[in-house]
Amino acid sequence: MPDPVEAAIAAEKNGADGIVCHLREDRRHIRDDDVKRLRKAVTTKLDLEMAATSEIVAVALRIRPDLVTLVPEHRKELTTEGGLDVVRGRSSLKKVIGRFHDRGIPVSLFIDPMKSQVDASAEAGADMIEIHTGEYADARTVAKAASCLGKISAMAKYAAGAGLTVNAGHGLDYKNTREIARIGSIEEISIGHAIVVRAMEVGFGPAVSEMVQLITTAGGAPSS
Repeated sequence: MPDPVEAAIAAEKNGADGIVCHLREDRRHIRDDDVKRLRKAVTTKLDLEMAATSEIVAVALRIRPDLVTLVPEHRKELTTEGGLDVVRGRSSLKKVIGRFHDRGIPVSLFIDPMKSQVDASAEAGADMIEIHTGEYADARTVAKAASCLGKISAMAKYAAGAGLTVNAGHGLDYKNTREIARIGSIEEISIGHAIVVRAMEVGFGPAVSEMVQLITTAGGAPSS
């Protein structure tokens, strides 16, 4: 409790364009049965975040989400702490991506906003990338935030030019999301923690609606 399926249904009813869930190896967030139930319940798009391990890949291939987003995963982290090193893992990631493509499942790679990582993602056969916005979200000065935002914007444009669909997420909230949503090359934004925190004050449905409205009025991407 709370039931992730009930949350997903409420999110969709209140304007979310998709549902993201992360099946970790240690199952700390959700369990296999939760993903199965989400697969049956979600009517928009189900994006399964996951590490590219043989166990979780097998689960994903059985459940067949609409999209998989490959992320790095470390047992001692509180949450995902950075992007995949696609440059180093390009060969193994290409094989995993191929397995999903054989089942008709598109693949996104969660990466830091770096040209080398964008290039490696395209070379590995990814359909899209999700730009890690954590450094921007954690910025403590206006200058630092502006610098991070510029880097994200430049890499989003570069990736789109390379034929990749561009998404973004991590650490975004009701104060810092608008600037990300204004980046024209970014097509989708994933937000979780901030909505759950806001829901403690206004309820889950209204919290989702507020975020959808914020992104929409910024003239930006769909939200999940």
